[in-house]
Amino acid sequence: MRIATVLLVSVLVLLFAGAAISDTPTTGNTADTSTSADKSDKDKEQQQEKVYGEGVSAPDTMLVSQLLAEPEAYIGKTVRVKGTAVGVCAHRGCWINIASDTEGETVRVKVKDGVIVFPAEIVGDMVVAEGVWTANELTMEQTKEVCAAQAKEDGREFDEEEVSSCMTLYQISGTGAVVASK
Repeated sequence: MRIATVLLVSVLVLLFAGAAISDTPTTGNTADTSTSADKSDKDKEQQQEKVYGEGVSAPDTMLVSQLLAEPEAYIGKTVRVKGTAVGVCAHRGCWINIASDTEGETVRVKVKDGVIVFPAEIVGDMVVAEGVWTANELTMEQTKEVCAAQAKEDGREFDEEEVSSCMTLYQISGTGAVVASK
């Protein structure tokens, strides 16, 4: 059930997340934020960090599973998460999905279209992302649309009578990220 909810949330973001369009996209600036002790390891791995948007500045990184376990507790707060990028918007690069430390869970980081553009090549890379945790309450009609799309994707029949309550979509409204690529 939890996996289905996470999948539904991901589909929902695709369908209903909207944002302002800007003329000045941020496509990633290379930054070296390592200490001298880290440099030898990074040189061996030929790893680079790319900063997107405002980067990250929140003091603590939380586990994705912690965020998803108590989503209501973080609404409106700036959060910082770390995990592997497992999905990127193929159309505009306006969101990334980050894998949780708990199997089957992901969190979406949605940015304003055109302001930050995540390239598809970051899938598989380690990402630290930051932004404001938001909750979007769906109407019953929107919930049924999301459930129908998920059922279609899963290759199963959908009965809208099975939907008895509205969904809430949680996501990070991203302000920045740092991607460590190899």
